Amino acid sequence: MTDDIEQAHYLAAQAKRPVFFTGAGMSADSGVPTFRDVLTGLWARYDPAELATGEAFARDPALVWNFYEYRRGIVRTCAPNAGHRALAAFEKAGRHVTVITQNVDGYHQLAGSGRVLCLHGNIMEDRCHRGCPGVFPSVEPGEPKRPVPQVCPACGERAMRPNVVWFGEALDEAVLAHANEAVRDCDLMVVVGTSGGVYPAAGLADLALGTGKPFVEINPEPTRWSDVARVYLRGRASEILPQMLAAHDR
Repeated sequence: MTDDIEQAHYLAAQAKRPVFFTGAGMSADSGVPTFRDVLTGLWARYDPAELATGEAFARDPALVWNFYEYRRGIVRTCAPNAGHRALAAFEKAGRHVTVITQNVDGYHQLAGSGRVLCLHGNIMEDRCHRGCPGVFPSVEPGEPKRPVPQVCPACGERAMRPNVVWFGEALDEAVLAHANEAVRDCDLMVVVGTSGGVYPAAGLADLALGTGKPFVEINPEPTRWSDVARVYLRGRASEILPQMLAAHDR
């Protein structure tokens, strides 16, 4: 292992309450395209504002619904990568790991991580756009067809939408509060595969730095945090995380 990975290994070995904050780079290693990269083929002529806002859903709910069905199909054909599995194994080794993610694919949960805070929701779930309580798993391929969009079981309206945060919407206050609490309480912050350009999510990394937490960054390209991180590991999450965390079994 390189000296930098050895140092990151040491920090992880000492940590009792580490937080791993993950972004699009984590999912990219599973083959999941970013939101803008997915706008290809039939969807290339659309602007994100036409597909991922409450106003777009109100204007053309079937269009928005079908776009998210297309994205769900991509998520179903991909799978958690070695980085996701390494995080889950690190938690199972007895550490109080919290994963805070900007990703909506649910791969951290599929890999086995138990404490996952999804800042931007989960694309594999549905909820009512009218605000009815409850979150429901999306319909799997092969299940009987239902109206598009689907009918809310609470209000009976065709108002079901993906359980994700759209442009112009606020993050779930409870999820964000739990994330801030986890960062304040952590003894190691590891930022993986995020450029730090999306707020308020990026403010969690700023909070960790501002309160002096040991800070490790994993990213193929430098970000504004790279020069101030205790350790910057330049590379892909699926390659670096297994090296950094599997070393504890040696």
